[in-house]
Amino acid sequence: MKTKVFIDGSEGTTGLRIDERFQGRDDVEILKIDLEKRKEPEERKKLINASDITFLCLPDAAARESVSLVENDKVCIIDTSTAHRTENGWAYGFPELSKEHREKIIHGKRIAVPGCHATGFISLVYPLVTGGILPKDYPVASFSLTGYSGAGKKAIAAYEEKDRLPELSSAREYALTQQHKHLKEMQKITGLSRIPLFSPVIDDYYSGMVVSVPLYTDLLQDKQTPETLQEYLEQYYNGQRFVQVCKLDDAVIESGFLPGNGLSGWDGLKIFVTGNEERVVLSAQFDNLGKGASGAAIECMNLVLGCDETKGLNL
Repeated sequence: MKTKVFIDGSEGTTGLRIDERFQGRDDVEILKIDLEKRKEPEERKKLINASDITFLCLPDAAARESVSLVENDKVCIIDTSTAHRTENGWAYGFPELSKEHREKIIHGKRIAVPGCHATGFISLVYPLVTGGILPKDYPVASFSLTGYSGAGKKAIAAYEEKDRLPELSSAREYALTQQHKHLKEMQKITGLSRIPLFSPVIDDYYSGMVVSVPLYTDLLQDKQTPETLQEYLEQYYNGQRFVQVCKLDDAVIESGFLPGNGLSGWDGLKIFVTGNEERVVLSAQFDNLGKGASGAAIECMNLVLGCDETKGLNL
């Protein structure tokens, strides 16, 4: 019997990318909504409760409304919005972090997919805090470079407009008030006692991102080096198919550049350790539409269904 799937918000970028990943799968039946009724609560309610799994690809308020429409206790909700990522009772959709995270996803009916910037940040910081290497009160700072596809349909249209604004040809820093919507999960999931300093940059390319965290080695437990941190992270993520920790002599690092769009179209995440014995930079490179959004949502669904976690994904 096929799994019945409804994508609430199927016309947005994340929804469209989720739908694309179902092409060629014979184990899923997509429940379609009439485009004229896609904002009508009663029509959405009918399809949500007729589904086995509903993906929410909506603004936060609409995602909360959709959850309130659930009456069938067998329905699994996989939410890609910010609305439920730090809510009690919701599994955080990053199975590579720990066995506990994976088990909660496998057995959960409410799953929150991590934010794209948060995915990169947490992939780097969570293991270090868990292992006692990074003190919880360390004043962590992070910067992130991302393509414009994560900014939504209006921003995508603005970037792809023939006579677009001149400033769109330049990299642009944003969230200047230090109030980025991913900060809450970045702090809570990692267990940091301080809200991180976070500076994201959007650039003139479609998809892909690099999130980096610079660290002073003398403020870490013991005396860490690029070698010890690489070895620790490699062991931490050993056997994980979606997270790869690269060697210090990786060809990308040797080139002297780490491109933001280097993994566009790929659904995994690569971690790089660079720097020297005094100052180290940890970087996560991935696709903001892959492991940073739609790919992660499908990975969570695959775990719920008990099938190969990479099914329908590009690794």
